[in-house]
Amino acid sequence: MQSGEGSPEGTQRQGEGPSGEWVTVARLMRTRGRRGELSAVSLSSHPERFAGLKWVALRGAEGFPNEVRKFEVEETWEHGARLIFKFKGVDSISEAEKLRGAEVCVPLAERFPLPPDEYYQSDLVGCAVLDHRTGRRLGRVADFLEAGGSGLLQVEGEGGGEILIPFTGEICVRVDVERREIEIDPPEGLLELNRE
Repeated sequence: MQSGEGSPEGTQRQGEGPSGEWVTVARLMRTRGRRGELSAVSLSSHPERFAGLKWVALRGAEGFPNEVRKFEVEETWEHGARLIFKFKGVDSISEAEKLRGAEVCVPLAERFPLPPDEYYQSDLVGCAVLDHRTGRRLGRVADFLEAGGSGLLQVEGEGGGEILIPFTGEICVRVDVERREIEIDPPEGLLELNRE
């Protein structure tokens, strides 16, 4: 059981951008070369997802920090550990500078398809957490933390406080993102041990 594409395609914002819902797949860093290219950090665990990008929304860029603008992707490629973006109409260093720091977003419907037992982090956040044995509601997932091999669900407890639950198949025995529920079967003492 895994969370898919990291926080990336896990980052979901509703109602922002040109229309509908968007997910962040990369963050633009600095200019590269003289043709208006920008290096980026991929927020997706599937590098092949960038090959077919045609249009993206850029949000939070240095040149337009409070706006979301659509850009046509001319080309993307990998250079060492970095991803490189070239946008149509951005042909100089000075034009590319304005795009630094932007989140690269795609429509929610274009998220990379995940295999069974893999989930987007954004789909886990907000789910009710239920005790598998009793059906009792334990809380709601407030965040997904990249810690350990499988990550942790940060759960706001029903009676207050916070519970950290490893996101493993042995503990999270049923994940139903459509019903917004996660059933857990924690080993004895886990809930008390991981309560903050």
